[in-house]
Amino acid sequence: MAKAYLVLRVKGQADVPHWARTTMKLLKLEKKYRATIVPATDTTRGMLQKIQTFVSWCEASEDITKELVEKRARKTGYQPLTDTDIKDMGYDSSDAIAESLYTGKVALSKLKPLKPWFALAPPRLGFRRSTKRLAGQKGILGKNKDLPDIIRRMI
Repeated sequence: MAKAYLVLRVKGQADVPHWARTTMKLLKLEKKYRATIVPATDTTRGMLQKIQTFVSWCEASEDITKELVEKRARKTGYQPLTDTDIKDMGYDSSDAIAESLYTGKVALSKLKPLKPWFALAPPRLGFRRSTKRLAGQKGILGKNKDLPDIIRRMI
């Protein structure tokens, strides 16, 4: 059973219904190519099912979470995370932050002064599957087990 989900917004802001926009705002996914890590609860699972035609998600793994925290975590003012910031949050290292996110003990939005999302670039060499179809239909949307590979190309 998953303890946390890694969620990536794939589609842009045009032609998004208000209910989907509201749900993505609650998940802190306001723009295209933003990723976040949310604890796995019934509520978040329902939210992900509701917006599955706009986002892609998978179970958060330890290695991709560490990579995201080390390379893409930003604090207010879009400054990179420093060792003093990590100590101020009450953690020993960025690995400890990644572990608490991966195990679902804390949500990314609760870690201050961190931004509640990771801004990513478009994937190198593009998406190798359709961005208009679900993962079961030869696409990347919805629950996608290949998402960590895509995110590695986006970091």
